[in-house]
Amino acid sequence: MSEQRTRPVGFGIWLIVASVIGWWAAFQLTVEKFALLENPQDALACDLSPFIQCSTNLQSWQGAVFGFPNPLIGLTGWMAPLVVGVAVLAGARFPRWFWAVFGAGITFAFGLVCWLIAQSLYDLFVLCPWCMVTWAVTIPTLFATMVHLFRNGTFSRSEKVRARAGRLMPWVPLATILAYALIILLAQLQGLDFLGEMAKILF
Repeated sequence: MSEQRTRPVGFGIWLIVASVIGWWAAFQLTVEKFALLENPQDALACDLSPFIQCSTNLQSWQGAVFGFPNPLIGLTGWMAPLVVGVAVLAGARFPRWFWAVFGAGITFAFGLVCWLIAQSLYDLFVLCPWCMVTWAVTIPTLFATMVHLFRNGTFSRSEKVRARAGRLMPWVPLATILAYALIILLAQLQGLDFLGEMAKILF
C-alpha cells in the first residue's frame, strides 16, 4: 500500500497549526517591510534590541534572495501544508508522487531556513523575531513530514520500515527541542546573547 491505513490526524493538525503560525509570521514581516519602505529611518515594531530586530534582515540582500522580499515566499508557501493538512483531516488520500513532491517542497523550505539561520548568525549578526518564528515551525514540520513519508510508504514499501517510522513520530518534539538548542548554542558562541537579550526584553 502506498498510503497510510488510517488518517494521520496528529500530522494533519500540526500542518494546519504550523501553516497558520508560519503564515502569520510572514504576514507580519511583510507589514514591517512596507513600514520600512515608507519610513526607512524609523525603528520597526520588531526591533527589540540591537541583536534581536527585523530591520537589518529586511534591508539586506539575504532578505530578498530571489529578487523579492522573502516574506512573500512564506505568504504563498505556507498555503501548501495548510491545504494538505485540511485534506488529510478530511480523509483525502494522495499517491506516492504527491507526497514525494510535498516532501521535496518542505525540504527546500528547511534548506532555505538553515541558510538564513547561517546568514543571520555569521553575516548579519542579528536575530529577526518573526524569522525565528518561521524557523520554529519549519524545523518540526520537516521532521514530522520525513517521518510521515517513511510511515505512509512514500520512501519505502517495507512494512518493517513503516512500522519503525510510526514509532519515531513521538520523538519529533524532542528532536525539535534539540534543534532549537543547537541554534541557541551557535548564537551564543557567535556572541549573539540570545538568552540574555530575551531576558532583558521579557523581564
